[in-house]
Amino acid sequence: MGKEKRIRAVLFDMDGVLVCSENYINQAGVEMFREKGYTVNSQDFLEFTGMGENKYLGGVAEKHGIPFDLEKDKARTYELYHTLVKGRLSPLPGAIEFIRECKAKGLLTALATSADKIKMEINLREIGLPLDTFNATVNGLEIENKKPAPDIFLKASMRLGVDPQSCLVVEDAVSGVSAGKAAGSKVLALTTTFSSTELKEADWIAKDLSAVPGAALDW
Repeated sequence: MGKEKRIRAVLFDMDGVLVCSENYINQAGVEMFREKGYTVNSQDFLEFTGMGENKYLGGVAEKHGIPFDLEKDKARTYELYHTLVKGRLSPLPGAIEFIRECKAKGLLTALATSADKIKMEINLREIGLPLDTFNATVNGLEIENKKPAPDIFLKASMRLGVDPQSCLVVEDAVSGVSAGKAAGSKVLALTTTFSSTELKEADWIAKDLSAVPGAALDW
């Protein structure tokens, strides 16, 4: 008789895992600061990737000493973002199929994204993935301590009613991999944003969800 599997759920990050929208939020952020009369470049945002929009925009503002009105500036960034992404987003390779495979194996799924709810909804709508595809969702507005803190994955596993140690976290960012490991989960890292060397803390590494090692769903 085979050993009983421990994996019960898969917790997905969104950007860089299911869809690649960083380029557009980056453009929207650069444009928002330009409208305010300040010049920042796309590289300025890289160190804040995966930490949620408050930090993504606020961190750049702080770095450059730019006055920042969180609610107003974030709202404007999302307006610009919504216009930029219309008709331009598609699921990353293997994303839809991998979610289907998880469900076929009887695994629960959750979306755990540091993005605000509005960005989560825009992205999923644009790639044709309804929110109810997932058994649970957690967005950045529901989490006080952002990645690399484990809180988002702990909340997602709690919403699914499973132990975080029986979850596979799927991430693309260094901060996300650290968060998954801190939650006690196994982590599959995708090299869509960072290199495999930077993501070496993960249990498995793949180029995207079309090339996931079989062992990642079989433990």
